[in-house]
This record gives sequence, C-alpha cells and structure tokens, in this order.
Amino acid sequence: GLFGVPELSCPEGFQEAQDKALQESEQLVQKACSTPPGPETVMIFDQLSDSLCRVADLADFVKVAHPDFAFREAAEEACRTIGTMVEKLNTDVELCQSLRRLLADETVMSSLDPETRRVAELFMFDFEISGIHLDEEKRKKAVDLNVRILDLCNEFLIGTHIPNKIDKHVLPEHIRYNFTAEGNYLRVAGLHADCPDDLVREAAYKIFLHSNAQQLARLEELLASRNSLAQLVGYDTFAHRALQGTMAKNPETVRQFLEKLSEQLSKRTQKDFEMMTKMKMKLNPHNSMLMPWDHPYYSGVLRAERYNIDPGLYCPFFSLGACMEGLNTLFSQLLGISLYAEQTKRGEIWSEDVRKLAVVHETEGLLGYIYCDFFQRPDKPHQDCHFTVRGGRLKENGEYQLPVVVLMLSLPNSARGAPTLLSPGMMENLFHEMGHAMHSMLGRTRYQHVTGTRCATDFAEVPSILMEYFANDYRVVNQFARHYKTGQPLPKNMVSRLCESKKVCAAADMQLQVFYAVLDQIYHGKHPLKKSTTEILKETQEKVYGLPYVHNTAWQLRFSHLVGYGAKYYSYLMSRAVASMVWKQCFAQNPFDRAMGERYRREMLAHGGAKEPMLMVQGMLQKSPSVEDFVDALVSDLDHDFETFIMDS
Repeated sequence: GLFGVPELSCPEGFQEAQDKALQESEQLVQKACSTPPGPETVMIFDQLSDSLCRVADLADFVKVAHPDFAFREAAEEACRTIGTMVEKLNTDVELCQSLRRLLADETVMSSLDPETRRVAELFMFDFEISGIHLDEEKRKKAVDLNVRILDLCNEFLIGTHIPNKIDKHVLPEHIRYNFTAEGNYLRVAGLHADCPDDLVREAAYKIFLHSNAQQLARLEELLASRNSLAQLVGYDTFAHRALQGTMAKNPETVRQFLEKLSEQLSKRTQKDFEMMTKMKMKLNPHNSMLMPWDHPYYSGVLRAERYNIDPGLYCPFFSLGACMEGLNTLFSQLLGISLYAEQTKRGEIWSEDVRKLAVVHETEGLLGYIYCDFFQRPDKPHQDCHFTVRGGRLKENGEYQLPVVVLMLSLPNSARGAPTLLSPGMMENLFHEMGHAMHSMLGRTRYQHVTGTRCATDFAEVPSILMEYFANDYRVVNQFARHYKTGQPLPKNMVSRLCESKKVCAAADMQLQVFYAVLDQIYHGKHPLKKSTTEILKETQEKVYGLPYVHNTAWQLRFSHLVGYGAKYYSYLMSRAVASMVWKQCFAQNPFDRAMGERYRREMLAHGGAKEPMLMVQGMLQKSPSVEDFVDALVSDLDHDFETFIMDS
C-alpha cells in the first residue's frame, strides 16, 4: 500500500481508511468528554487530530501527485469528508467543554509543562475561530461558511491555472507559433516571461491576465465570506484572525513592516527600473517605456550580460547525485545526520522513479523518512513543495511515531547514460525543500498537532530559506560541485558571479513581492472593500510597485497564493529577514559550525509549532529583533560584495 499503509493498495482503500479514521475519532470524542481534566485530555485531543490528519495529509498529497486519476479522485473525496468532519468537531460544544474544563482548572494548568499548555490553547483557538462561543444558529452559519470557503478556494485555485483562448487572427502572424493552436484559436497558458520578443510577452500578459467574470465573482465571494466568518467569530477582519499566533501577531505590524521596507527599497528600485529601461531602449528603440511584462525579462538580460551565468555552464557541476551528497555532508557536519537510501516494498510508491530516504542521527538513530519525488511526469504539478504525510508524536506506548514527508520537485528526466543535471536554480530549490524536510524530521514534538512544519506561516519558511544561504556559499558548494565528466571542482569565481548576479535588480524583485503582500493585506482588511478588487490592484500597483497598470487585465485572478496564504503573503519576506539574520550572525563565519548547528536545532527546529515563533527567534539570535531589524536585514542582502566586484573588474 502507498507509504506502507495496507488499505491503500487500491483507490477504494481511501474509503476504508477514512471510515476507520472517522470511527476512531468518534471513540476518542467520547473518551475526551468523559475524561477528568488533566494532561490526558490534551493527549486524547492530539490522538484525535492524528487519526484525522493521517488520512487527510496523505490524501492531500495523493490528490495532486498520483499519476492514476482514480487514486486522485478517491483522495479528493477523502479530503472533503475529513475536512467536513474537522469543521463539525470544531463546533462540537460537548467536546469543547472538556477542553474548557481543563483550561479553567488553574491547579491542573499550572502543573502542565509549557508544551502541553500551548497545545491545549491552540486546540481552544481552533474551536474559537470556528465560532464555538456562538449560539446554535450562528454556529451553523460558521460551519456553512467554512464549507463554502473550502469550495471557493478549490474553484478559485483551478481558475488561476486555466489557459485563455483567443481568435488567432487577432495576433500578428509572425508571433502565433509561440502559442498552442486549437482550431481557429490560440491557447495562452502563461506569461511567456522569458521570451525575447516584446510583442509575445505583451500579448501573453494581456491575454493570460484578461479579466474573467466568473473568476472575479469567485474571488469577491471568497474575500467576503472570509470576512463574514472572521467577524462572526469576533475579529475585526480576516487578517486579524489569520495573523493570530504568527511572528507578526497583527495586521498593524505587517503594514508597518511592508511600508518601512518599501521606503528603504524605493531609491534602489528606481535605479533598477532605470537600468531595465536603458536595456529596453538599446534592444528596442521604438518602444522604450518599461511595462510589467518587461521586468522579469530585462532583469534576466541584465544579469546574463553582466555576469555570464548561462545555466549550461553550471549544470555539469550539479549532478543530482553530487547535490544529494552535498546535502548529506552538510547535515552530517552541522547536525550529525545522514541520509540513507531505503528499498521500497511493492505498492509503497506511486511512480518507479520515487526514492525513499531514511534520516538517521549518529546517536539517536532513525528520525523519519523522506520520499523524493523529483522528476517531471505528465499530470504532475510543476511547483516544488514539501508535504507532511505523517506527523511525528509520542505514542501512548512510549514509542515515537516517525514523521514521513514527501519532497516534490520537477527535475528534467536525464538522457540515457547521463546523470540528472540541475541548473543553479534547481539546486537552490532542492536545498530549500530539504530545509523544510529537516524541520519535519527534527521538530520532534510530543504532540503531532505542532510537529515539524506545523507552525506559524511566517516562521515556517525560515528553515528552508536559510538553506538557500548555504546553497549560495562557496565553502558549502565547493564540497560537492564537481564536473560529472572530469571531476573538476566548480571555480570559485563562478560561484561568486552567480551570487552577485542574483543581486541584479533584486530591489525591484523585492518591491514586486511587497506589492503582492500589500495587495493581500488590503483584500483581507476592512470590508466592504472601498473599490472593486481590480481598482484596488490598479491603485496599489501604481503606488507600491511603480510600473503602470495595464487596462483590462486582472492579475489578482491568477494570484493562487490568496488561497493558501490569505493575509499571510508577507510571510516569505519576513521569513527571509529572519533567515538572513540567522545566517549572518550564526553561520556566515563558519557554515559547518557544529555548535551553531546544535543551537539551531535546539532553539529553532526542535519545537515545531509548540513554542511562540518570536521566542524561538530570540533564542537563536539572543535578542528580540524589531521591524527595523527585519527591514535592515533584507536591504543589506542587496549590497554587492566588494571582493567579487574587484575580482570581476
């Protein structure tokens, strides 16, 4: 069976697994309601969470990644069933009472350890944001809103990827071949951001981002429903609800962070736009006004022209085997951890190119398993991501339930006889996703509810982004980057050039991220919105980003992060700020410092979500960073390295 779950040897097994989980959860609900308040209450709640998550998390992965449609469909159904059950439990008054009795009992509460106390509070928080404190009618409304939001999220997500079609005669003949023909129509499925022809990029931008009434209605209903739900359960806005328990804590801090960052970036961004405009004039004298479809392309041209970083020059040094070896060496030096390939049993994996790794600590033994689903295949989503399939927890019998995760990348399949070669971007992504996996392996909490990456969104990206700093450090890269034919190491100046090239137009790139984050905050802020989502987009784009809004486009309808990162898109920037501070203060001097590695594990990775995120950051940095510190960390990363500059000159 998939992941060694015996029921899942066929799609029908999902029904069996979900029925078993629902049965188990009913027994646990009864047990929770009849248990006197004490640490056991939290234990039962966590078992309940675990029995549902074991099916839901696994199904979450299978529904997007399994090559067999029947499996995907069965998993989708299981997700819905378990999701509905979770919503029901979150509004179960009797179940909530059993937790309330515990939280109200000061004697018992003071005897609990901090982790158990926090987990009890987090479970209570789940009840409260589902409206447990409301009367029956309003509670039912909260459940209905939650279910509706779930459906809208799925529909909106599908809508973000759907290609647009256009009558082929609308486009000049010489650019039609760039798009897929379907009879008299051309299918535009993306922005063609890397295409050297300005006209192709312009056409793709205007067609792919053309407004769509149905998708617009979905977005408006989604934002309004989220707002209604937040207000129903006692929050001013959806953002206030979403930011509870995060590093930022509230929308005011996020706004302050984004405004200060924008202020610090503005001069640099202007400079970047001027450089891009000059390059556009040089290549296209007839039309030199910089437009939104130009930014990704011309920043790439500038990078290539200035630093000659053709991926083809780098790929031979980054074979997949070498990169995995590099990760293994780094983890063993920093954390005393090694990765071992394991044999899989029949039916355990969903594609024969999936590899299973055991994660083993030099003294603590086996910590968990990582399934590596690294290669492209038809119907496989193109994004790189990390999935928790099973969370770690201390079981009733005293054994530890080992965490299981999947790392999904979309690497090209290698030619016969040649190894898989990674571009520098793919190598960095591999390190990034491995950062999440290590968080999952080392966040060995007692409770599954807060294991590994089950923590605040704006903290969750810190371990993965920190790994990018390791991936860009010559001392680390030099340990593994070897030419697959000659064994020659990657020259130092090639690594420096690569790192410096990432700083070209980096201010403008960051400003774009600030714009997306501000947009997300406004959409999830005070309702009713003062204007339509498109008018807000136009206004915010011109004010925060600086490149003109294009008439009749609606980029927000392709903003898929509004689903999983609603009111939290700023998290990428804030996590990067923390990762940057941790790197500079703790690892920049010596990226293999074992004592720092152990401190990092102890202060940041070990707690999963069982400790307040800001306290973990304080423990690591030994000070409490301010919004200004975050902004400074991000901006100082944009400065060019003087040594490289001299070497290259």
